[in-house]
Amino acid sequence: MSRKIFDTDFLKKLDNIVINVRMAMSEGQGGNRKSRSKGSSVEFSDFREYSTGDDFRRIDWNAYGRFDKLFVKLFMEEREALVNIFIDCSRSMNSGEPAKSAYAARLAAVLAFLALNNLDRVCLNSIYQNNIKQSSTVTGRAMFDRCMSYLESLDFAGETNINSSIKKKEFRGRGIAIIISDFFTEGGIEEAVKYLLYKNQDVVLIHLLSKDELKPSFEGQVRLLDSETKTAIDVAVTPTLLKQYEKTLTSFINNIKEFSTRVGASYIQVSTADLLEKVVFEDLTKIGIIK
Repeated sequence: MSRKIFDTDFLKKLDNIVINVRMAMSEGQGGNRKSRSKGSSVEFSDFREYSTGDDFRRIDWNAYGRFDKLFVKLFMEEREALVNIFIDCSRSMNSGEPAKSAYAARLAAVLAFLALNNLDRVCLNSIYQNNIKQSSTVTGRAMFDRCMSYLESLDFAGETNINSSIKKKEFRGRGIAIIISDFFTEGGIEEAVKYLLYKNQDVVLIHLLSKDELKPSFEGQVRLLDSETKTAIDVAVTPTLLKQYEKTLTSFINNIKEFSTRVGASYIQVSTADLLEKVVFEDLTKIGIIK
């Protein structure tokens, strides 16, 4: 990307977001985890920082005495999820103010941070043209810098075909697949979602649109330029045209939402005007991705 999107203010905000927030990925709560070991279920494995709702009996008071922070013990019975985050890197994602591309990268960073903080594994995937580029799979909060570096290197250009791109991704075992996109993609997304479900992934669709796409602010004679194909068209923006646009957009959103409900995927529609805190604490909480 052309500019730095993860500044000091964002990182401070990220630390605030993670307080009292954990990815809801246990069995029966929107995710599936695989056992880390075939050893005893009471065998000690690791620590993580205490979060509201954790069992007080698992707090390590020796660690508290050393670090003045609460930590809970993790055992081999704990589960981890492989969280795949897919980012649509088409040119249309670069439109809007703020740009959907920057917002998508920040949202992906929040989700990756929360997953890593919960000791889940994370893989970032960029979708471009008919291809997919994936990061290495990482785990542990110390690996977040790698995620940031990957997200800051994304290039948003050309068109994308989400269906053909995602079907090139190989999966081993159950996990969670989160797609962040405006879904202005050739052929729709139904084949991709069905493929992910077939591969035993819990699918989350984050439908990201700019505030101008949701509520156009221009009027009169304008020239519209397709950001991906560069095709231009001159139109007279009238109240009647805006009503037709709103009707078409509503139908587009509802079709994706209804399809998601029908096949068992989760769906939220997000505006670039929304605060990240609102998306995390309200939208993602409603569908059980965050608790």
